[in-house]
Amino acid sequence: MGEIEDAIERADREGFTRQPPKTLKGQINYLLKQMKSAKAVARELGVTADSVNRYRRGARKNPPKDISAKIDAAVRSRWQPQVRSRRRRQAATTGGITVETRARFGYTAPIGTTDDGRFRRLTVHLPPAYAQRLFDARETGADDRQMRQIIAEGMKETYFQDGGSRALGLSDVAINDIDYLDLDY
Repeated sequence: MGEIEDAIERADREGFTRQPPKTLKGQINYLLKQMKSAKAVARELGVTADSVNRYRRGARKNPPKDISAKIDAAVRSRWQPQVRSRRRRQAATTGGITVETRARFGYTAPIGTTDDGRFRRLTVHLPPAYAQRLFDARETGADDRQMRQIIAEGMKETYFQDGGSRALGLSDVAINDIDYLDLDY
């Protein structure tokens, strides 16, 4: 996963109304319920179906750290899909999305102005149309570069050009080096 994908996943997790199962047995039972078979869960985790069944029965209580992390990630990525969907729909229709980042922004500007990219720390609220584009791109399997471009276009319009009232000669904005990026919706 890329930085944007990770930020979307973190934002999704912040909206949980209940916490996901914490015990190994609870997590495995949840995955079995979602994925319908021990084989499917085993494929997802990179273990055998027998191991999955041992975890479910409680015969094996302490998986290796990497397997434990995979189990937790698999549960969290499937937890409360309706809550996730509702929050995304709201962001895409009325709420928009807030991007907080520290990144190097590069841009193309008219001759006589500076186009040196430099690190900026920005918190910008993007309109719902950009949230919709971002979520659509994620659903269609867009890579991190494409999702960065959507956010960069939103930053150009809302921050750099202030909705069309300044920097009208600015033609292209790119997010080059991301120190951190956080999304909220």
